[in-house]
Amino acid sequence: MEAQHTEPATLQQRAKNPAPGTAAPVPTNNDTALALAGAKALSPAQQAIAEALAAPERTAEEAREHPLILVVHASVGSGHRSAANAIAEALEEAGEKARAAGETDSLEARSTTRVLDILDFGRIVFDGDKTASMFTGWTRPFYDLTWRYTLTGRLLWGGGTIWARLMYPKFTEYVRRLRPAAIVCTHITAANVAVSARMITGLGFPILCVPTDYEAEGLWPHLHTDLFCVANESMAETLRPRRVPEDRICITGIPASPAFSKTYDRDKARRSFGLPEDKQVLLALAGAKLPQPYVHFRSAISEILPFMHSLPSAQLVIVAGADEKYERELRRQVAEYGLSNVTVLGYVNAMAELMEAADVVICKPGGLTVTECLCAHAPMILLGRAYGQEKANVRMLTAAGAAMAATTPRELLDTLRHISDHSASANAMLMNASLLRRPHAAEAIAQAAFALIRREPPRDPKLRAKHFLHFYWGNKPAHVR
Repeated sequence: MEAQHTEPATLQQRAKNPAPGTAAPVPTNNDTALALAGAKALSPAQQAIAEALAAPERTAEEAREHPLILVVHASVGSGHRSAANAIAEALEEAGEKARAAGETDSLEARSTTRVLDILDFGRIVFDGDKTASMFTGWTRPFYDLTWRYTLTGRLLWGGGTIWARLMYPKFTEYVRRLRPAAIVCTHITAANVAVSARMITGLGFPILCVPTDYEAEGLWPHLHTDLFCVANESMAETLRPRRVPEDRICITGIPASPAFSKTYDRDKARRSFGLPEDKQVLLALAGAKLPQPYVHFRSAISEILPFMHSLPSAQLVIVAGADEKYERELRRQVAEYGLSNVTVLGYVNAMAELMEAADVVICKPGGLTVTECLCAHAPMILLGRAYGQEKANVRMLTAAGAAMAATTPRELLDTLRHISDHSASANAMLMNASLLRRPHAAEAIAQAAFALIRREPPRDPKLRAKHFLHFYWGNKPAHVR
């Protein structure tokens, strides 16, 4: 579902059209111009990086007058990118508000923002989405073991320069030349490379880490992060035994697009998608950029289709996304079974409005997906056997009574029948979800970033100590995974 969104400006758009106050990306000499000319085979994002590295280096005075905030993600799935864009939007909106209020000299008004994909800076540039899809078949249990037990016990990972020295020296040079005021990271790779770059360059900018699931993976650079912006208190409990100080933990929620927190006219939304107003709408989010992670999810949806005749008061809406082959197959099945209470949609831009039209959302337990459902006041059925961070998401949401979970097609069908017969169960999920809902997470993270920039230099010199590899001993873990 996360792949359905219309994203804000991407790296190449932001870098090629910098806001006032940032250095213009123009070559400085003939050698650089020739180098750029030879880089035409690069992707647009990589070309933008090459141009930025060829631009004149910003001085310390220029960096103070025109602060640059980097929001860095990794394109491993769409959730990390969506969170990064939501934060960037909040940062830019804060600047617009300050300028509208006449506070043109304020930090917010003078700041500019760039969204970067850390994978574009690698010595070897690989497709993060395809790499992630390798852990969706028979390898899923191995990924689960790695995610649950790697540096999450007494032996912990603090941070180090190894990430940048081995794979990302280009990002270190990018940071050295642009002198950012802060770096906000929505993926562990981005966070570790940012920490590496700060250690190597000796610059004093703060680093904010924003995990986009409801548990913190063990490879976040715990001892060299200025602030962890986490989803809830449960995640804060995870970080404390890892010796992350209390003043470096802020419960903000997971940042989602503001579109999911807006109020829409429910009847109008249903009419715009051609949905009945007198039925219970069940929305299945089966669309994704790559189909591999959704193989089991889609199989379960297909297996319940023949039984939709037994739910005449419900309307099942399946979003196939940009996968036209899958969309055609769904339409064929619906026609074959003669189902008038099943609607198939392709790519959907107005996903927030579609959620408003739904009574229940059937989805995978990805961090951004469930956060968007929480913000949109949409009760959830989490479908499929979950591994790694998704298992943590399922455990947290079901323990809070904010969602139901189904691992098999039969269990999904039983759950749908239960909700159809007892609509109060969906209302109960909504009420319980209100304890977890944080629709203004992006704004809170933006405010925290500005506060850290104003507070520099940091009070704790250990945050700026240089290590190649930094392991340390923590206390007893708060959660047994």
